[in-house]
Amino acid sequence: MKVQDVMSSRVDLVFTDTSVREVSRLIFGKGVNGVPVCNGKKIVGFITERDILAKFYPSMQEYIEDPVHFRDFEDMEKRVAEVLSLTADKIMSKNPIMVSLDAPLLKAQSIMFIQKVGRLPVVDKKLHLVGILSKGDIFRTIVGGELEKEESFYDWMAGYYDVFNDWDQRLFQELPNLIKLLKREKVRKVIDVGSSTGEHIMALAKDGFELVGLDASAVMHKYATKKREKLLEKIKGKVKFIKGNYRSVTHQLDRDFDCAIFMGDALAHVKETDPNIIENIAGILKERKSMMIFQIINMEKIFKKNNGFKDFVVRDLPGNHKIAFLTYYTRRKKGKNNISTRAVFEFDGEKWSEKGVHTKKIVEITKESLQKTLEKLGFSKITFYGSDSFDLFKGKFDPKESDWLNVVAKR
Repeated sequence: MKVQDVMSSRVDLVFTDTSVREVSRLIFGKGVNGVPVCNGKKIVGFITERDILAKFYPSMQEYIEDPVHFRDFEDMEKRVAEVLSLTADKIMSKNPIMVSLDAPLLKAQSIMFIQKVGRLPVVDKKLHLVGILSKGDIFRTIVGGELEKEESFYDWMAGYYDVFNDWDQRLFQELPNLIKLLKREKVRKVIDVGSSTGEHIMALAKDGFELVGLDASAVMHKYATKKREKLLEKIKGKVKFIKGNYRSVTHQLDRDFDCAIFMGDALAHVKETDPNIIENIAGILKERKSMMIFQIINMEKIFKKNNGFKDFVVRDLPGNHKIAFLTYYTRRKKGKNNISTRAVFEFDGEKWSEKGVHTKKIVEITKESLQKTLEKLGFSKITFYGSDSFDLFKGKFDPKESDWLNVVAKR
């Protein structure tokens, strides 16, 4: 892994003519231990909190030469005012330790350890400042990945998923049109990809369909199977939940499904770990008279109109408690997957507190890319719908206004 994969491109910096007073406000106000100093785009120095504090006190040589003067605290106060009025180039370290964009991450870590610094300016070939790398960035990348394996984004979300979703309202809006479509196409067996806690599956099973739910999260799977046990026996027999890697599981299933559904933006999440999920699922659908249904968040509106913000939902809990969910998306550079961020807050009757923030890389699904993939797989009739809520198949898709892109593909 390279430095450019981990660094922050947003850098707090100062220029050679910035006053030490302003530098101090930046360093001590933001709690960073140092900032790069630039002349134009080129980095020419670095100032740490130690550099600033050192100027406020006499050096050993100064004290030896004039011990009486440097015991005069009023005079030392004047010295502080003088230091704050200096410009950055007067106190900066003129040979800053830097690292290049393409340097291996572990090399940067070694430099930090040997030089005993907490932040490294990142420069391009012209020594132009392009980013900053901190020990925290390295720790989150190396260690955070291992911690995420212990509790994945989806395992964490599982505990809040059924509270976050108003299932009564959502199923009331989604099911009528979905059931009508499935019955019209004479669908019997359905696979729900990214089935989460299984609400869609159990609701559809009550209408006579045979269903398999597929999810990679062990905790989501646990919640779903517990719900299944509470179903009537005649309905329970129509429901099956499978946990595991999407690719390996689909290769073990028979090719006898009439329909695959990807609800609640499941495709964007699943495709990040299994880029060929559509092809794999198409392989277990019947060769003729089968279909796929997708419910996809319209990212064009999210980014261009809402600046990445999706929603902020507050739910009431017993005892005057409340729980709130924030969903936010970050669009990364071209060719890199977007980031989905979920934050949970809880109100205990007196104050709000943060319960956790998790992020997950997801794939941005566009109408054009999806259509191209489906056509290659033999889906000749593809219809796109747009909606402002969870209504699935009513309006025409408008990339600027629709909250959801809903797709029905038949072959």
